[in-house]
Amino acid sequence: MTDNTTPENTPEKDPRLSDESRLAALIRVASEVAEDAPKLAGIAIRGWIKDHNTLYDGTSQSAGRAGRQSGNVSELTAIATIKPGGAARLRRIFELTHGNFDGAQKVSTLHDMRFVLFDNDTRILFATAYDGDWDAYINDFATKIPGLMDLLFANIEGWPGIADPTVKDFIANHQIDASGWFVANPQVTVVDVRRFQRMEAAVEAFLDTMSENPEVDATTRAALRKLQDQISMPVGVDY
Repeated sequence: MTDNTTPENTPEKDPRLSDESRLAALIRVASEVAEDAPKLAGIAIRGWIKDHNTLYDGTSQSAGRAGRQSGNVSELTAIATIKPGGAARLRRIFELTHGNFDGAQKVSTLHDMRFVLFDNDTRILFATAYDGDWDAYINDFATKIPGLMDLLFANIEGWPGIADPTVKDFIANHQIDASGWFVANPQVTVVDVRRFQRMEAAVEAFLDTMSENPEVDATTRAALRKLQDQISMPVGVDY
């Protein structure tokens, strides 16, 4: 069984497959893997192939200098050594903020970020999901929340400071690309989510206003009721 299971790394590719689409290549390689997999794993792989929906594809490409990108969403995972006493200082900061960093909302590309202390508080894992490319994201941190970055990462061995020209080298040297990664809505950015939230609030306000208008005719009222039912109905993940 070969270790190179991605379409790009398939050795001695058959020349007849030169025009093969990415999805076709993915299905072909997954099928080949399924042949060598245990019975239950093979069934699962074939089921995944059958259910795969290209409408929700990510792009599975590089996010830039480091990390992976799926659609518009990228990932960053870094592991570093904590300075002596740094874990205690970080825990005090996390307790003070209840682990919530709302100030990071200033970075309009930031989906989430999390800090995990491990190895008896000697190391830290920093993981985040964001929109766009790596360089632009680090620039956002440096210009929009430099104080927060230095407050937290000053407890990391070798941290040069967010304004230091070598900071990108430091981050990249500690970053580990994800081997596998899933994004439920790879095309939806943070800006999109906030816009959808504003739209939902505006539509709800509109419907409330119209429902109180006695001059609305029966046809319009029925259409408004149908619209309200549709937008309030929870929809399961069933592609």
